[in-house]
Amino acid sequence: LCNCSAVGSLSAAECDGVTGQCRCLEGYAGLRCESCAQGFYPERSSRRCRPCGCSPPGSASPQCDDSGKCQCKVGVTGLKCDQCSDGYYRFNETTCEPCQCNNRSKTCNSSTGACLHCQENTEGDHCQLCKEGFYRSTHPAHACHHCPCSTVASTGTCRINPGETAPRCDKCRTGYTGPNCNQCDDGYYNSDSICVRCKCNGNVDPVRSPSVCDPESGECIGCLYHTAGFHCEECEDGYVRDPEGTNCTKKEATLGPETREFTTSAPNASKATSFSTAVINSTLSPTTIQTIFPISSSDNSTSAFADVSWTQFNIIILTVIIIVVVLLMGFVGAVYMYREYQNRKLNAPFWTIELKEDNISFSSYHDSIPNADVSGLLEDDGNEVAPNGQLTLTTPMHNYKA
Repeated sequence: LCNCSAVGSLSAAECDGVTGQCRCLEGYAGLRCESCAQGFYPERSSRRCRPCGCSPPGSASPQCDDSGKCQCKVGVTGLKCDQCSDGYYRFNETTCEPCQCNNRSKTCNSSTGACLHCQENTEGDHCQLCKEGFYRSTHPAHACHHCPCSTVASTGTCRINPGETAPRCDKCRTGYTGPNCNQCDDGYYNSDSICVRCKCNGNVDPVRSPSVCDPESGECIGCLYHTAGFHCEECEDGYVRDPEGTNCTKKEATLGPETREFTTSAPNASKATSFSTAVINSTLSPTTIQTIFPISSSDNSTSAFADVSWTQFNIIILTVIIIVVVLLMGFVGAVYMYREYQNRKLNAPFWTIELKEDNISFSSYHDSIPNADVSGLLEDDGNEVAPNGQLTLTTPMHNYKA
């Protein structure tokens, strides 16, 4: 009996009459077609022979094991040897080439060869570039280091120019300058490690003073237009804001009713001219006053109004007035005292003593002072009358009898 395989042969009852070889189907082999031919493997569920399907470029042979896995070449993987292993990519149809990643990645795209998961802060198809914000050092290892550039003050990227050893930031943001963008540019100052624009109210000249303000404190430098203050927000002494509140203009003198003395001098005059004014009505307008007393507005003028503020001038005038009043009061008091003294001397009462043989008679003449008080002119205690009718004048030292 032929006894051919019912699965692998064309007919179970037909075989060669001499050798007994059965007629096998494709993929089967053996005398009775009971095994799988080369390039085929038996399927476990049905025991039928299936083709291995190994990729000719990637497999070492067309044969596969009972599980259908082919024998792959180096750098090739997969059940049918149709994929490149990690670290390899298909360069052509014959073999898988190793990935070119400069030892910074072990994997790459199996089709294009572009490196995947680059290490050491690198990027690019072959991990040949430094990531954004990193630069390649001059060290032989060519490692990528972080740029010393803040993303607040710059774009964060940097590079080493030929001939230099330190990196330089690519571009600083507005208000920052320096190789590492860590300094404040002209017109800015450092405020809590942030460069802030100087606040000088437009009263500085960047051409004359490029820094405009102190780079650390922010104090304005070189205030113009007669301004002063930390931010050039005030007017200098002797200047006030105009009605619009924009410019600083020189103060205009307003005179009171007192008599005042002014000293003015022209820029080219070699000698100041002094003059006194009469009593001026306080209702005069500043324009009228300027017409009567011209005051130079030049910065080189030596006018008293340019050197002394109006408040100081008023204080001086008030002091002079007080001194004059005190002197006048003293003079009037002295005159009054002197006149009283003269009146008392001329109008003083006087007495006449008439000496007679037996007694002394007194006569008083004080008709010139009708209200004169004669009491106390003679001491009552010092005068005694003797028993014989004679007057005795007694003093503390001597007694006189008349």
